[in-house]
Amino acid sequence: MSRLSQINVNEATGATADLFAAIKKAAGKVPNAYATIGTHSPAALGATLNGDAVLAKSSLDKADVEAIKLAVSELAGCDYCAAAHTLVGKMVGLSQKETQQIRAGEATGNAKRDALVRFVRHVAGSTGTIDAARLNEVREAGYSEAQVIDTLFAMSVINFTNLVNRVNDTTIDFPALV
Repeated sequence: MSRLSQINVNEATGATADLFAAIKKAAGKVPNAYATIGTHSPAALGATLNGDAVLAKSSLDKADVEAIKLAVSELAGCDYCAAAHTLVGKMVGLSQKETQQIRAGEATGNAKRDALVRFVRHVAGSTGTIDAARLNEVREAGYSEAQVIDTLFAMSVINFTNLVNRVNDTTIDFPALV
């Protein structure tokens, strides 16, 4: 059960109401995570949505962005984001099996994406300067330096919602993970 308060989405006013309306139009509903963030900080919700808009125009394809978000969310222990991005991952072409393999850190058979997920898991699960060999592995798999930067940005965007949901214990309003 969620720990932070959340206004009724239909009772929001001002900037929060505008953001909620845009989310509803795009997604059909306002997910609980966004409702919680918007309740307390429309600016943070706007920044989150802006980050996602930047990623939609980035050098990464949508399936790679979702693979990044799945890998980071799983490592962070964010059940909410893992469920949300499993659903979105399927919408952008990842199979159910691939979403499971990405969350588990297992190979999917897509060598290029697998190298990206290994890189993301390493960066997310370590501290200090990353060994140059790790960076070279993802570049040798076919990712450009611009894509590496966009990968790191995708990681930063999902980290915020992971943190919110882990602190809030946000009630999951997406299909259960399988």
